[in-house]
Amino acid sequence: MLIIVINGSPNPEGNTNLMLRAALEVMESAGAETVYMQLSNIMSAQKIPYCIACSTPCKGNCYAGTPLGGAFDLMRLADGIIMGSPVYFSTVSAQLKAFWDKTRKLRKEQALLNVVGGALTVGAARFGGQETTLRAMHDMMLCQGMTVVGDGYWENDAGHQGACAVRPSGDDTNGITRARILARRVVEMAGATMSLRLHRTAHPVS
Repeated sequence: MLIIVINGSPNPEGNTNLMLRAALEVMESAGAETVYMQLSNIMSAQKIPYCIACSTPCKGNCYAGTPLGGAFDLMRLADGIIMGSPVYFSTVSAQLKAFWDKTRKLRKEQALLNVVGGALTVGAARFGGQETTLRAMHDMMLCQGMTVVGDGYWENDAGHQGACAVRPSGDDTNGITRARILARRVVEMAGATMSLRLHRTAHPVS
């Protein structure tokens, strides 16, 4: 099982990273293989970091041979994805939005169809746009046909939309706890739905 962890924060050692690392530890202890992606590093190598729809359908020319192309190759193999973003004006970071906009070719391939997705976020205030930011990430994943889950697990509770924290996230024990619960749910669902993913079946997209 391969789970991709995506940090959409421009700060690689910040509050979002702390939440994602807590989730990553849980998934690795459950036996999942994990890959951690720092989007600010990946996107910095792009000549044009945002999508301009230069070809329809997307041919992936703008990221061929770049770290972004390598990131997409890994995502094609994923069973689950947990993405995190700080709250920027009640939505996701520019880095995460730019990254996801360039996944048009993955959508054409149905590469992320039935991949399990979860999201977490950190805001500057307790009620500082966390749920709208989660909703934006969920919508991004749903547009790829992913199976979106929240931070609920049978040993805990039914959960909510995802894991939310207030900065500094290292001091928000509830936020860290919810990130760990989210990780358990993603691993559980990724294992249960393994046979549904195209890259694990004998019926690849032509």
